[in-house]
Amino acid sequence: MDPPRNSGPSIKSWPAGAAMPHVCAESAGRESRLQHPTSNIQRPVLYYTGGVRYPLQMRCDMTTETRRFAAEGINFDQIEDAIGLNWYDADPNLRQLVERLAAPDDRAFSEKWLRRMGGVIGTRVAARAEVTDKNPPRLEKYDHWGNEVNEIVHHQGSLDTKRDLWENGFIGLRWSDEVERDRGGHLPPVVSTGFSYFLSQAETGMLCAIGMTSSAASIIEKQAPKELRDRFLPHMTTMNYDEAWDGGMFLTEMSGGSDLASSDCAALKTADGWRINGAKWFCSNLDAEAILALARPEGADAGLGGLALFLIPKRRSDGTRNGMHIRRLKDKLGTKAVPTGEVDFVEAEAYLMGSERAGDDSAARDGKGVKRMMEMVQSSRFGVSLMGLGIMRRSFMEAAIYAHHRYAFGRPIAQYPLVRETLVNMATEVEAGCAISFEAAEAGARRDDDSRRLYRILVPLAKFRNTRRGIDLASQAVEIHGGNGYIENWPVARQLRDAQCHTIWEGAENIICLDVLRAMAKERADEALFGRIERALGGAEHPVLTSVATDVGRALDEVKEAAAYIEHAPQDMRLLHAKRLTDYMADVAQASLLVEEAVWELANKNSARKAIVARHFANMRLGQHRARGIMSEDRTVLDYFDPIVRYQPIPREALA
Repeated sequence: MDPPRNSGPSIKSWPAGAAMPHVCAESAGRESRLQHPTSNIQRPVLYYTGGVRYPLQMRCDMTTETRRFAAEGINFDQIEDAIGLNWYDADPNLRQLVERLAAPDDRAFSEKWLRRMGGVIGTRVAARAEVTDKNPPRLEKYDHWGNEVNEIVHHQGSLDTKRDLWENGFIGLRWSDEVERDRGGHLPPVVSTGFSYFLSQAETGMLCAIGMTSSAASIIEKQAPKELRDRFLPHMTTMNYDEAWDGGMFLTEMSGGSDLASSDCAALKTADGWRINGAKWFCSNLDAEAILALARPEGADAGLGGLALFLIPKRRSDGTRNGMHIRRLKDKLGTKAVPTGEVDFVEAEAYLMGSERAGDDSAARDGKGVKRMMEMVQSSRFGVSLMGLGIMRRSFMEAAIYAHHRYAFGRPIAQYPLVRETLVNMATEVEAGCAISFEAAEAGARRDDDSRRLYRILVPLAKFRNTRRGIDLASQAVEIHGGNGYIENWPVARQLRDAQCHTIWEGAENIICLDVLRAMAKERADEALFGRIERALGGAEHPVLTSVATDVGRALDEVKEAAAYIEHAPQDMRLLHAKRLTDYMADVAQASLLVEEAVWELANKNSARKAIVARHFANMRLGQHRARGIMSEDRTVLDYFDPIVRYQPIPREALA
């Protein structure tokens, strides 16, 4: 396949092992300043080194670009590359979610920080990701004297990205003076969720590393004695990268990550405190300074109830290296930014979590160790769902840009019906994924019991749906690119490699489906979900939405019936149908939330675009089509291609 017409130079990687180019005055001969074709603002300065574009800066204020996107939609003909854009300005669906979900007092704050992070990640971070994937972390097991040092060496681009993220508040904003003092500790969930959504579009392995730090800090804040909180939290919540410590979570042993009850890692209380001995098989963010792990105290019961949660520091209290020995790094298919490996703990110094007072060992045998860890697992699962969502969004953007620049038979391939159908379906899936993900974030931020139960089931539903769709959309993006998509110096091949990890991380699909059943049986979380779906459909009174709401309501009745059957079915049948039920629940939840968004858009924007998206999603996922839809005469992907793919408004009168 020929290269696309009118496209800019492609991103290429540094040679393996090569250093990131230095930015200096001497580079002026290789500098190219590009004018963004859709506005009168300049795109970032891009330095060319060996064919690589490396963005240095990006305006993150309210731009002409944003206003144009809002008024006219996105013109993919005039966008050369997803890298170099402010990913907040270039995402009208996210901006509308912020407008709808953020409280009036939160809106300006949310937009400011999302625009700032969207600029940082869409430019510098995204460009480096193409390089760090080719230059993953490596293990230096020994120093030149033969002493065991177990050091992880990162490419400079990875360290620069971490600095950018830390110093722009990816983790620390929640604990910053601006939030703690000026906002009473309230960080709008659209902000933290949006941050992860952006980073997942650039490099999901990096989100794993940084997301674990945030989750570990939350566990330490809730479960550690004060002296440990004072020792660790300032480093894990800072916005000063030079003082920052990473966090990690080591759960999986050779027996597998799902069967935690068989864990062999042992904990022994000595005169000098707790010591951990045993092996962990999959340990991501391997060089973390603060590691949370499960171990079985001596004499504790077998099974899950005998496990306790411990904090294992990278260094002992005397400053020496702790008893953690790295066997090797895993040679992974993707997510290469985060180092993953195998670890042996040998007399590793550790601290028991779950007690307010140091020396209180009651939490060692109270049977709640796994429950304490699951707070982090639930948060991590939600983070992995956003990884899938970010890959969905990036895959759609790359596919849409390419399809508008790649000519075949004298026309851009975006003009052909089959390509239009693919792009419309991709855009629709992204918006459905955003709907369930940001709803989960909102539920998780509330404190009432109904919201707690809703969050409990929305997280596995979002993880199940987004991670699988991430693979699907990445594969579709590769196919849109044709042969170029299969080549590693185009961005979509990496998206496909990374996407495959996320259906496995924090629970493979089968485990997630069993977790849905567990949430239903133990917490009646399905009742909270069904109530939320009914509320979402309740306002759909506009004629444009009544038929869609009726179809979704009918599907809801079926899901309720299926859930009632599952509750009383034989165990083998419950397990057999767990995935079908999870899939159906996710479909109905997403469809209902899109209907609710459409109601808001009709009332506040006088646009029926989201109503078309909701109708199309319901038709794709809930419709029953004779002859597989061949004779349906549904022209949505043809007649509404520009409004859906380019995010153009549709006057409500046009559908009256």
